[in-house]
This record gives sequence, structure tokens and C-alpha cells, in this order.
Amino acid sequence: MKFQNKKIVGLSILAAILLQPNVLAQDKKESLGSVDIISTDVEQTDGSYTVDSMSTSTKLDLSIKDTPQSISVLTVDELEDRNIDSYQSLLKKVNGVSIERWDERVNAMARGFEVDYYLIDGMPTYSSITNRDPDLSIYERVEIVKGANGLTTGSGNPAISMNFVRKRADSKITNGNIAVTTGSWNNYGATADIATPVTDDGKVRSRFVVKHESGDYFLDDYEKENNLFYGVVDADLTDTTTASLGFSYQNLDRTSIRWGGLPAFFSDDSKTNFDRSYNPTEDWTYRQIETKTYYFDVEQDLANDIKLDLSYTRLEAQDDTSLLYFSGKPDKSDGSGMSYYTWTAIEKYQEDNIDLHASIPFTLNNLEQEVIVGYTHSIFDVNDYPYSQTFGTLGSIYNINVAQPTGALSSQYAKGKTTQSGLYSTGKFSLSEDLKLILGARLSNWEYDGVKSDGSKLAYEYENELTPFAGLVYDLDKNHSIYASYTSIFNNQDKRDPNGNYLDPIDGNSYETGIKGEYFNGALNASVTLFRIEQENVAQEIDGVKVGSSSEQAYRTANGVVSKGVELSISGEINENLSLSAGVTNFEATDANGDDVQTKSSRTNANIFALYKVNKFDIGAGLNYRSKFYTGSGSSKVTQGGYTTAEFMSSYRINKNLKIQLNVDNLFDKTYYDGIGSNTMLKAEPRKITASLRYDF
Repeated sequence: MKFQNKKIVGLSILAAILLQPNVLAQDKKESLGSVDIISTDVEQTDGSYTVDSMSTSTKLDLSIKDTPQSISVLTVDELEDRNIDSYQSLLKKVNGVSIERWDERVNAMARGFEVDYYLIDGMPTYSSITNRDPDLSIYERVEIVKGANGLTTGSGNPAISMNFVRKRADSKITNGNIAVTTGSWNNYGATADIATPVTDDGKVRSRFVVKHESGDYFLDDYEKENNLFYGVVDADLTDTTTASLGFSYQNLDRTSIRWGGLPAFFSDDSKTNFDRSYNPTEDWTYRQIETKTYYFDVEQDLANDIKLDLSYTRLEAQDDTSLLYFSGKPDKSDGSGMSYYTWTAIEKYQEDNIDLHASIPFTLNNLEQEVIVGYTHSIFDVNDYPYSQTFGTLGSIYNINVAQPTGALSSQYAKGKTTQSGLYSTGKFSLSEDLKLILGARLSNWEYDGVKSDGSKLAYEYENELTPFAGLVYDLDKNHSIYASYTSIFNNQDKRDPNGNYLDPIDGNSYETGIKGEYFNGALNASVTLFRIEQENVAQEIDGVKVGSSSEQAYRTANGVVSKGVELSISGEINENLSLSAGVTNFEATDANGDDVQTKSSRTNANIFALYKVNKFDIGAGLNYRSKFYTGSGSSKVTQGGYTTAEFMSSYRINKNLKIQLNVDNLFDKTYYDGIGSNTMLKAEPRKITASLRYDF
């Protein structure tokens, strides 16, 4: 296959590095898992499945117990133990998240709402993550806040916010790790993560992550290649000034890929059941995505422990695709009766984000207080999107024979620029030793200016959108607290009323209450949460009414989805030998008429993973449960019943530097669909085995 030479070269280079005598002769070895995360003031101990504190919810540096929202954290140790190496593999392991697979893309849902934004180092980003499937090798951990999070993100759905925290150059000595992997479907990979000081005194430090992987898949003819580079330099410019400058590059190339999936029904309305490996596509199809990210961060310590932080990130991406889609109901005997649609395009977009905020601690009545004030600005610009398309009739779904489309990309798809800005402030006020009040608000401006694919202009804006946050935390004792919180988030909509005015944005209001526990000096965190989310100002068609004298459908606002449920979670270390990560979520979500919404989202999700360490061995096992989900109604209804998959891992430390590890996902080879729909029936990944050899120095 075409990737074979690159595999051999990559693995040979890393093998040579492993055998370097000057590396093997080092007296001092240190694992990357035990370094301090300087940039976020979070210390994560080696092997931990939790953190001491996080700031994704409010930008305040709070412990999980003192944060008045439901929180999950996947540390670098858990990511590595469970072989979670990409965004899509992450989604399968996050409590409360359901995935709806479209093809190479997956749509994530939580609490009955789509996940439509994410954060990197606490800065929100709105570019599509479903197409890019980012590699997680450059991140130290993933912090997750459930429900609305408009205070720190601006616009979006009240589902969850995922904050990907980058690895930093925080070591004053040279250390790192090099790993090679192999696994199911001829997959091979190599990764190097190396930190080293630039200056003798360690005031300027660097870190680099390089990764190459390639292989096939369980789908016929499918091939994938992933190349990643990340570099960061951290510097102590003065005793009170630190700076960080970084760059990342990922090129994800997939060929013989699906667009949509297989039909759900034959022409006689009987249900289809194609082989799990059958890939409804041609070998000329591909999706190649190149992503570049530049960022810098400067933190200045001022008098009285005040800190000023300025951050900037620029993302540039190009999504190059040639795709083939099928629709219809084929004849069961000969596979005829379907149509096809080809799409070739090059989408180019960029996003710029800047955040400036100050942290102001102070003491009042001998109690510690803190206030955050800040400003954020974001521009997301789809600046070029040429495409071409063709249509035709398919001879047979059993024997696909569609010629590769030719010709120039002569049309332009929708382009546009989204600009957001916000002033925000939040504070932690200790009313007593046991009672803390968290208050915050954000004032946002949002604007879209673009051109539709038909050439018509689309422009609308919202000004001075207020997003409040309020939370109360009461310590019952040194290990337990109870809390209640209210927060909101707004989301844009491009529908208009009969007079031609754009509707107000959708408001998502989240209410939570619960109890949290912190045990073994913070090594283990647990919580029980009750939540309710209400949507307002949701667009609803006005029957028979148009916008003015045009043919455009007119809308009015109405109450929308109400989601309510309960969530239980526990994560961390029970003792030095046993680590645990577990959670259960159950919810119901209905519209104003009482009908279920987001029926492709499982109402009950459960995840549990436990790792036991004995001598040089680590043994881990987990279960992931999803209740049934469905789409359609009547004779066209498609249902995937509830299912449970199992995972297993084991590792053996040969010596203090060298470790081998085995991971098995879908251990018992469960067959199920993770994508359902009239033309999107997609069977999930079968049993997957991955073996790795890692050298730490």
C-alpha cells in the first residue's frame, strides 16, 4: 500500500533514537506525567485521573468540589491508559455524550443538545471539529463542563463545553518519551514527545511533539494517514513575566471514504443488513484536512498578587474533499433504484481569537476573595469555498461504478464572516468559611456577514446579549459540599418574522443542584447532580405566512426544548494501586408539545473504567453503555437497541524506562450501529487491538 515506505522510515528513525547510547546513559529520568502545569497553576500527579483545580467553567481557579457545575476531567494518564488519541475516540468515553455518526464525521450530543463549540486553553473556538478529528497527542488533559457555559464561550448550545489544555514546555531538564504502535487493520504509528531547556538556567524551555500514523480500516479499501507536529517555547522573561509561543500542524488524509452511509430499507420496505466491512464508495473519494494553529500567551504578575493574561490564537484550515453520496431504496435482488451525488470542493477558513483578562485576589473579613475581568474577541471567516457537483443514477448498490468527476470547481458555496466580542466579569466571594458565592456576567455582541450559495447576501447581528452566571457552594464538612447554580447561553438563528426582522437569539437556561465529595486529600472526586435546561425564542413556522411580499417562510419565537435529568460521577485514585473513572447520566428532552427531541441521543449513558497496579503490571477494564436511540416514525422508523461495549488494557514495565502496553476496544466484538438514518446506516467499529512500546527518559 502507498503508506508502507513511510511506515518503515518513521519506525526506523525512532528505533535509531531509542538506541542512542547518550540517551540510554542518562542518570536522571523523569516521566512527563509528573511535571507541573505552570501556565494553569494546576499540579497533576503521576497516574492521576483527576486534577486539583480547573478554570473552564468561570475562569476562576476552583477545585472540582467548589465549582457549582457538573465537571469531568480526562487527564493525560487516563488518555494514555485507555488509548484515547483523537477527538472521535474521546467522545465514546465521555459520560453523558452520545454520538451520531454521519460518515467520517460524528455529531456529538449531550443533555438533548448538539455540541457546537469547544475551547483550547480556555479560549472558545467555533470552527468545525467534526471534519478535522483533531489528534490529542498535544494536549495535557480535557476539561469538560456540562450544560450551558455562555459566561466563558459566548454563543452556542447548552450541551457541554470541552476545553483542550495544551502541553507546555515546563521542564528545566531534558526528558520525554518515544513510542511506537501497531494494531488492527495494518495500523502503524510513531510518536515522540520531548521537552528540553533552551538556556542553561532553564528560563527558556521548549517542547516538541511529532507523530506519524497510517493504516487501513475495517472498511473495504479505506486508508488513512495522519501527520502531526507541535512545538512550544515557554520563557520566564523576568521574575514577574512569563510568555509562551506555540505552533501546531496536522494533516489528516483519508481515502476511499464514505459520505453518508448505506440505505436503511430495500424497495419492498424490508430492512437492509449489509456486511460490516462493506464500504459504499469509490477509491477516488478522499477527505484531506490540513490545519495550522499559531498561538502566544503572556502572563504578567502585578502588585498584590494581581495577574494579567493576554492570549491570542490563529487557526487556518483547508478541507479538500471529493465525495460520493447515495440515496433511495434499492431493489433487494439486483440493488438497482438508487441515485448518486458527487461533491468536490476546497473549503478554506480561518479563525482569530484574542482574550485579555485580569485576576484580582483580595481579602475581606479575613476571607479570600477573587474577581476576574476580561475582554474577548473572535473572528471566524470562511473566505473561499469553490465546488462542483454531479448527479446520476446508480446501477447497483452491490456493485458501485461511478466515474471520478472532472472539471473545474466553478461554483462558490456559502461564504461568510462571524464576529463575536464580549466583556465579562466573574467573582468568587467567600461569605463565610463554609459558604461561597460565584457571580458573573458577560455582555456579548455577535454579527454575521456572508453570501449564500445562490449569491444572495445574508447579514444579521445581536447587540448587548447578557449572559449571567450565579452559583452557591456550601461546605457540609471538609469532604462534602452542596451547590446550586444558574447560567445561560445564547445561540444565533437566521429566521425572520413577517415584517422581515431577524428573530432574537435562542436562550438556553441551565439550572443545577447537587452534592460533591472530595476524598483522600483531593485524589478522588465524586458528585451527584440534578439538572434542568430550558430553551426560549426557538423559531417556529407560521403556517401560510411569508416574509413581507417575498416567498420566504416567516417564523415566530416559541418555547423550545426542556431537558432534565440526573448525573453521577466519580474519578480519581482510591489508593496508590487503584484508579477509577465512572459516570452515569439519565435525562429526558421534549419540545413544547411534549414530543421527544434528539431521538438519536441515548437517554441513559454509563461509563466505567478501573485500573489496578500491582508490581510492574497495570491491568484495566471498562464498560460503556448506551440506551436505545431511533429516528423516523411508523414504517420508516429505525432503532438501535441499547448496547454495552467493553474495553481492556494491560501494561508491563520492563524497566524504569521501557513499557509495553496492550489495548482492546470493543473486546467482545459487539455489532451495532453508531449512525442511523434513511441513507446513513453505519455499523460501528469492531474489535480493535493496539500494541505499543514506549521509552521514557
